[in-house]
Amino acid sequence: MKSRIVIPTVAPEAYQALMNLEKYISTTSLTPVHKELIKIRASQINGCAYCINMHTADARKYGVSEQRIYLLSAWREADIYSEEEKVILALTEEVTLINKHVSNEVYENAARLFDEKYLAEIILMIITINAWNRIGITTGMRAS
Repeated sequence: MKSRIVIPTVAPEAYQALMNLEKYISTTSLTPVHKELIKIRASQINGCAYCINMHTADARKYGVSEQRIYLLSAWREADIYSEEEKVILALTEEVTLINKHVSNEVYENAARLFDEKYLAEIILMIITINAWNRIGITTGMRAS
């Protein structure tokens, strides 16, 4: 693939702003497993090999089993995810595929299970990984 723009080099202030959002996410009360499930599922939907590779490795470091990683793209048919994880994954899918909007059902399920702060952190995590996916895909970052 032909070399593409390197955003941290040509737009360092903008890149730093996204890094600051990532830094904020790292200080939230989101569990490491919740973060990685969000990152992997959004990256699968978006087709970002670079992020899938990175976040499946990170998930393993946090104790996520190979089975849970492998079944993530078919989480609805797998009984190995908690109710909370299923709600997070449903919200991740609808925010990532935002052109279909976030349904009241999915949002209300999340609001029922999580307090407002945790729900806000989930939404911000979903938005952040989607931004990274779009940078990775657009600039041609590759998994190695």
